[in-house]
Amino acid sequence: MSATRRQVLATGASVAGIAFTGAVSELFAGTAVAQEMGRSGYGPLVPDPDGLLDLPKGFRYRVLSRTGDALRSGEGEVPSNPDGMAAFAGRRGRVHLVRNHENRFDGKIGVPTVDGLTYDPMGKGGCTALELDGRNHVIGERVAIAGTAVNCAGGPTPWGTWLTCEETEDKAGTNGYTKDHGFIFEVDGADPHRSGAVPLKAMGRFQHEAIAIDPREGIVYETEDAFEKPFGLFYRFLPEKPRGGLGSLRAGGTLEAMRVPGVPDLSAIQEPGASFDRIEWVPVPDTQAKETPIRLQDFGKKGITHAQKLEGCYWGDRSVYFVSSFAKSAEGSAADHYGQVWKYEPHRRRLTLVIAFGPDTDIQMPGESPDNICLAPSGGLMVCEDGGGAQHVYGLTRDGELYEMARGADNIGTPEEPEWGEFAGVTFAPDGETMYVNSYTPGTTFAVTGPWRRR
Repeated sequence: MSATRRQVLATGASVAGIAFTGAVSELFAGTAVAQEMGRSGYGPLVPDPDGLLDLPKGFRYRVLSRTGDALRSGEGEVPSNPDGMAAFAGRRGRVHLVRNHENRFDGKIGVPTVDGLTYDPMGKGGCTALELDGRNHVIGERVAIAGTAVNCAGGPTPWGTWLTCEETEDKAGTNGYTKDHGFIFEVDGADPHRSGAVPLKAMGRFQHEAIAIDPREGIVYETEDAFEKPFGLFYRFLPEKPRGGLGSLRAGGTLEAMRVPGVPDLSAIQEPGASFDRIEWVPVPDTQAKETPIRLQDFGKKGITHAQKLEGCYWGDRSVYFVSSFAKSAEGSAADHYGQVWKYEPHRRRLTLVIAFGPDTDIQMPGESPDNICLAPSGGLMVCEDGGGAQHVYGLTRDGELYEMARGADNIGTPEEPEWGEFAGVTFAPDGETMYVNSYTPGTTFAVTGPWRRR
């Protein structure tokens, strides 16, 4: 398919539009959501007179941080490219907001190096941590980890830390790096020096995207967003210390990759509800990819299962859900699609295609390239958009109704050719009263409050 979803929307197409099929309610199973959502959305978006963020009537935002401003710690400037993010409860009603910075080796503002928190002084990625009071006033902002690279997404742990993932597999000597990259690092937003800058090497060295943890078994599920064929794998990490706690993942464990018997490429599966039992997990031959990237290694005669654009994943209903954002046969995938949501049930060893985005249905889904997602206080999802043209945060109810929640209003292009930065890292405060979200360019972190409907 050569047309993007946004191009289809622009034509006004209806029959050959791009939308989804499948059971949307699957995405919210086991999350204690309300059974009746009531009306969807919060009304039309109101243009922001300050030209930063359009929101529905009754909602307001506070700018917490902008790239180039001074960090309150005095350690340097707020770095570029804020991406994945999570919020954790602190003492006395405070919130610790841990924020990735997806910096490569280019000229963007890197995360300042700090003694005890820097992995590779030539890496410009990392995390910063904001401390907020109960009214979303910033009372602290500091480096949480530095010297990493391309920190895209990650995920929270059950014990209240953030696992930040490097979406690269560059080795020492490449692009000026002094150490190998492609690891996961644990970050304690409340006290970063407790976590330090230690790569969790047993969890693999590859182009990491996101993680989700089974809170009962302690198993960590990992997605790989590889940029060229053969595409990424879906992994699980069985830790030596499954009971968890800060630093427990350093004890090591076993890394395995998923094999779906008879399915070398998940994009070939197009029918929602398609299910596969007896899923196999194959030990990774060389977790450090010393000579060969993991996805290219020899997994035996039966091979291994690949998928293009494996990105977000989260845990719910005794299952892990993970997303393939799109697949293009022109780039090497077995088939085309505009997005898949898969569900793996460990207790049944069963994999099911829950939702498929594709042609010949409807056109009412988020514009182009849905990316980061999180559960909303109402029980639905919030979805960040990452594509061309106007950029939105969309809400999706468990009944499959879509509504606009926010729209970027900061034009980084020209009046003749406007452009807006993607959204990333959407997350909610522990009490559900505030939505936090990043505008990737120009780097801005917002706190959005208003009449949120609750469960």
